[in-house]
Amino acid sequence: MLVKHVNELIGNTPLFEIPPQVHGLKNINLFAKLELLNPFGSVKDKSAWNVLKDDIEQIAREGKTVIESSSGNMAKAMQLVCSVYGVPFKIVTNRIKVREVKQILQLLGADVDELPGLSECPDPTDPNDPITFIEQIMSANPGKYFHTSQYTNEKNIEAHYNSTGREIWEDLQAANQGEVDYFIGGLGTTGSTRGSGTFLKEKNQALKNVGVIASKGHLLPGIRNVDEMYEVGLFRKDFYDDIIEVSMDESIDAMLMLIRQCGILAGPTGGGSLAAALKYFKEIDGTLTRKHNAVFICCDRVEWYLSYLQKYRPELFGLAVKKDSLKAITKEQADAAPEVDCDTLETWLSASNKPLIVDMRGSLAFKASRIPGSLNIPTDGLEDIADMGVPFANDQKVVLVCPTGEVSKRFAAYFKTKGVDITSLEGGFVGWRDAGKTTERAKNEGARKSLVGTGR
Repeated sequence: MLVKHVNELIGNTPLFEIPPQVHGLKNINLFAKLELLNPFGSVKDKSAWNVLKDDIEQIAREGKTVIESSSGNMAKAMQLVCSVYGVPFKIVTNRIKVREVKQILQLLGADVDELPGLSECPDPTDPNDPITFIEQIMSANPGKYFHTSQYTNEKNIEAHYNSTGREIWEDLQAANQGEVDYFIGGLGTTGSTRGSGTFLKEKNQALKNVGVIASKGHLLPGIRNVDEMYEVGLFRKDFYDDIIEVSMDESIDAMLMLIRQCGILAGPTGGGSLAAALKYFKEIDGTLTRKHNAVFICCDRVEWYLSYLQKYRPELFGLAVKKDSLKAITKEQADAAPEVDCDTLETWLSASNKPLIVDMRGSLAFKASRIPGSLNIPTDGLEDIADMGVPFANDQKVVLVCPTGEVSKRFAAYFKTKGVDITSLEGGFVGWRDAGKTTERAKNEGARKSLVGTGR
């Protein structure tokens, strides 16, 4: 096959049938849509091309720079499209949590404006919003940028209505497999699930669209959790018949099924969708009276996530997990961690022997508003410190504060095993703020914000 432009390689990805002996379901034919075989390596290839194709030549003629907020696959795909047309591309993000993603973007020549990273515990109080930064950059430089706005751009949905959904339907029809009864996909921008799901629903009104989200406090690249969906303008909760929550471990285990039992080099996002499908269908498989077709999306490839996997599943690389490490803390241990409510903490703070308040949020959120007297050690930093030892004295009472009180419980459970007098703030900083408790801010915060609009 002779190809003269890379856009000719986008789409028409295969539909792979998961062997019944792998999924173990009696009344489900389970198919994986292999979007990892797009030329740039992910489902976002279609979105990137669709949001740019109508304007890219004019953008090039006018000498503009494309700007977008993305932490991974969309950024990679948009950079490659822009490179082909000789257009500069600027990324503004605070979500790059995987080393390989940043490295590949640097290799591609992207201009990455990386804001301080988000905690694994989503923080609705964090002023460090990439979209706001993009608006300020564009206001300071009129006519210089073209913002594709993937989180609100309807072309993101159209890309998958016209390609992914149609391809799935046509492939099943060509194989005389019938219609799609269930469509499952991870919720990021929601463009792929809404676009594909809309097309497939038109072909079968009985279709059920199933969204996949990550468990609270779990980092699953490409899939947001319930507390993060407020950031996505395209998200419509009523579009989905069901939304299934999956953990990091469930997703990685399912990813290994795809790799080791199917030969599909899918990443953890595809694993998350498979894990959700298995969880969903095991509940209803026995109630079905005929075979049903279910399709989930394998979004991208595992090679992007080796450092992520090594960090969270070191045993896969022959590295031992320390039995007394933070990573060894179970969900049950975290749930049982000691907590203090806002009223009690307020009482403690008025006593002579005040506790040490450790705020685990990002630095900008901490500077903007915090519990008086707090010390800022963001989640990633505290995790690195925990790997090296215990930073707190055993005779010092410590209170951990994360945005909503989820992640701090895991840390409290760990340091408790080390003999530290430690507790987690129930409801986190959001609970403290919503209870009307006293907060303070950094004196120089206004000066920092004044630099944002300068384009620096």
